[in-house]
Amino acid sequence: MSNPKTIQLRDIFLQAISSLGVNRLRSWLTTLGVAVGVFSIIAVMTALDAIDKSVESGLTSLGANTFQIQKYPASVFGGGHSRNRYINRMDISYKQALFFRKLMQGKARNIGFILSSPASQAKYANRSTNPDVNLTGGDEHFAASGGYGILTGRNLGSGDIQYARNFAVLGGEVAERLFPAGENPLHKEIRINGQVYKVAGVFEKKGAAFGQSQDNLVLIPITRYLDHIDEKSSLSITVEAFSQKMYRKTLDQAVGAMRLARGLALQSPNDFEIRTNDSLIDSFRDVQRIISSGAFIISFMALLSAGVGIMNIMLVSVTERTREIGIRKSIGAPRKSIRNQFLLEALLLSLTGGLIGVGTGVGAGNLVALNFNLPMIFPWLWIVVSLFVCSAIGMAFGIFPAWKAAGLDPVEALRPK
Repeated sequence: MSNPKTIQLRDIFLQAISSLGVNRLRSWLTTLGVAVGVFSIIAVMTALDAIDKSVESGLTSLGANTFQIQKYPASVFGGGHSRNRYINRMDISYKQALFFRKLMQGKARNIGFILSSPASQAKYANRSTNPDVNLTGGDEHFAASGGYGILTGRNLGSGDIQYARNFAVLGGEVAERLFPAGENPLHKEIRINGQVYKVAGVFEKKGAAFGQSQDNLVLIPITRYLDHIDEKSSLSITVEAFSQKMYRKTLDQAVGAMRLARGLALQSPNDFEIRTNDSLIDSFRDVQRIISSGAFIISFMALLSAGVGIMNIMLVSVTERTREIGIRKSIGAPRKSIRNQFLLEALLLSLTGGLIGVGTGVGAGNLVALNFNLPMIFPWLWIVVSLFVCSAIGMAFGIFPAWKAAGLDPVEALRPK
């Protein structure tokens, strides 16, 4: 035999669904407020989890023993004064970079120079890439300091740099786009920004870092970049220490050498930035905290408004169903049964909105994950927490209407209006 309590609970549940179905539009509008609140937090946390994993994998773009010296920090926050402080700094020139390398001779494994233009288009015959190729000026140390291997052909040589030759090394994505189906790209001439370059080699693929492909680039000699692309750009200098044990010492020596190369007085602060794995993580954590705080505020306000909406709709429901409540109480329905009926309706409204918010939030967040070339992410902890909060919202804002319904006098409830 079935348990009478189970039957009663099932009947209450079916009655709650039936009651909410009478006013579908009103019920859906109420759940929408809950859905918006849950969506905001789930979408943001899913996206941040995706970016967090991308940061972890992206740290391979700077090896364990590698750091960069550049004009700007990894990320700039704050008002115009701090931003102007970086903009007004003197660019790191090629001459300064060469002097820095001379000072650091024998103190680091590799020192590479980098300049780049992120919006270029490469063409060969009737094929072309999207206009988002990273045209990079580098030297013979770029591949080693950046962790690039050569798939075919050769790297840039010191002679290419010295004489600003028009040779180029292609990233894996660019090579596949311009030379599909195994076509040999070596010694072919490609055109970028009106300039012709002969393909010297192709890099092995590295994948994505921070959501950006590291294979969508064309490397040309830095001297040619300065002569034909932009002679006033600020260089980034990549330094690879001999070992992790020597990393801190190499970094300190590099700071001193860079100060000499920049001609800074003893009391002057550094007018350049050191970009390390730790600084990248700290920069991301700053962004993460700002976005999370905004998401929590939006979610809290939306859920609070949704809770008030749930209470209002339940109070209206109590008023509309006064006669129904009176009939049930007159035939012996206990106060507990009626109270549970209205609490369950409030809970269903809140959880339905929560489930909609979770589904749409996970979907939206994973669109970000796809852009970062990551597998789908399910923030189970935040999903559980969100559904728990939705349940609490439904119960908390449904208590007063449920108490009011359970306390109705059946005589008054059945009195003709």
